[in-house]
Amino acid sequence: MATANTVNGRIERARTELSPTQMAAGLLFIAALGFTLLFVQDPLVHDSLHNFRHAAGIACH
Repeated sequence: MATANTVNGRIERARTELSPTQMAAGLLFIAALGFTLLFVQDPLVHDSLHNFRHAAGIACH
């Protein structure tokens, strides 16, 4: 169990505990986030997210 705190240990644990469907869903979620962050750069969307961060108390500059 000592290797569970390393990156390799966590990857091995994920391989044994997650089903292929769960892995596919995770990869799809990561891909959707990446797409959103990369292609949603419209100023209106950017400004609304900026205002949301400030409303949530996150200092971004």
